[in-house]
Formats: sequence, structure tokens, C-alpha cells
Amino acid sequence: MKESAKSRATFVFIALVVRPLMTVMMGKKWEGTEKLPAGGFIAAPNHCTEIDPLVVGHMLYNNNRAPHFLAKAALFNVPGLGWLLRATKQVPVERSTGGGNRSLQVAQEIVAEGGAIIIYPEGTLTRDPDLWPMKGHTGAARLALEGGIPVVPIAHWGAHEVFPRYAKRFHIFPRKTSRVVVGDPVDLSAYTGRPLDKATLTAATEAIMDAVTALLAGIRNEEPPAERWDPAKNKQAKHGRFVERGGRAAGPGPAAETAGAADRQADDEAGAT
Repeated sequence: MKESAKSRATFVFIALVVRPLMTVMMGKKWEGTEKLPAGGFIAAPNHCTEIDPLVVGHMLYNNNRAPHFLAKAALFNVPGLGWLLRATKQVPVERSTGGGNRSLQVAQEIVAEGGAIIIYPEGTLTRDPDLWPMKGHTGAARLALEGGIPVVPIAHWGAHEVFPRYAKRFHIFPRKTSRVVVGDPVDLSAYTGRPLDKATLTAATEAIMDAVTALLAGIRNEEPPAERWDPAKNKQAKHGRFVERGGRAAGPGPAAETAGAADRQADDEAGAT
């Protein structure tokens, strides 16, 4: 990892705490890690439980890729947490044109240093009743096309059994296994050089979501829905609380907000819908 000494030291400290916990919580099976680019890239995983960032970050770190998440700018002002985010060069996202430009600059620096930027295209935990990837936001596609950054689709399955979506406690026993599969970088060449309008970004986002969904279908050995779940069509908010089938109100946890809200903000800044 081509990180600063401060960043490397902080990542090592975090790893000393997190990796043993992840090993205790679940077994792991990682496939396709040889497909991770030698240089920097955007990692685009599916999102079905609040501990997803730990699962993906664990896999990337163990493969010598420094994980960097988009995080709401306000989190950088939280004592302690802000220092940690800055020390590990996480990417702040603000609701302003200037803030968006700074985010892009930081992201490009991370890519140049060989780091991985993790963006959840869904923007929050999937609303799909069967946990298939839902309709994506365009932030990952925009960042990729603006910066010429490769997008690597990642699918994982099993962590939701340890910590179900919106759960209040962990289910460690009987022991579960989390599978993570890394795919080939998404071919976005058809969109390179085109105006970054709604049509282009939507099509590129669909290509990314198709790749993630195909990987997940392989893990689950199931056919995904013919039509991707769209919260708007199902009268659900795209973020925040929603009502699951059965009538229980639910809302995202802090990990989901850190990992997903920034992508929604990227859409807002760009004017994409």
C-alpha cells in the first residue's frame, strides 16, 4: 500500500483490533482476489447489512489494498472519529460544488497511491426483500468516468446471517461463513468521452449493478429478479427509515450511513437522480 507513514500506522492499529474480531465472528472464503488491479480502483460491493464495510475492508486490507470509504463531511468534525478518518485518508463528501471538487481530488490522490475507494452504488442497505442488489445511484459511475478510475464489482454473502439487516445483536453460533467474490473490472469504455448526463450515468450505473448482481447470483446459486428493486416504485424512501414486509420500521446504522450516505450526496452534488 503506497500510503503515508501515518496512514499505514493507523491502518495497522485498526487491523490489530478488527481482524481478530472478524475471525471470531465468521469464517471467510475469498475468491477472485487476483483480479484486484495493481493500481488504485473503485470497489463497488452489494450492501445487505451494516457490517458490510468491515467485510469488504478486511478482504482488501488482507490483499494489501488500503480501503478508503466516502464519508459524510460532518463525521470529520466528530472528536476522535474525525482524526481517525483523516489519518486513514477517508474521503469527505460535502453538499457543495467546491466540496465535490475536493472529494474528487482526494479520490484521485488515493487512486494514484494505489488505494481502493469503496462506494456502495445502492447508497444504503438494499430494500429488496430477498437482499438482491437494488437500483443504484450514479456516484460511483460519475467518479469512475470523471477520473478514469477502474470499477471492480464485489459481491459477498453470509455476513447478513451473523448480523441481519437492522439487527440489534450478533448471531455468531452456529458459525457462519462469509463468501466474497471479486469480479473483473467493469467495462465502461462505451461511456468514456461522452457527456456525463443522466442517460450516460444511468447506463454506466446499470452496467456496474449488472456485474455485482451476476457475481451474487453465482454465490447464491440462484436467479436474481428479472427487474431490479426500485424503492421509488415500491413507495419507499431511498434512504433513512422504511417499513419492511411485516410492518416493522427500520433505519440504517452508523456503518451503513458512513458507507452509503456519501454516495447519495455525490448524486445530489452532481444533480443526478
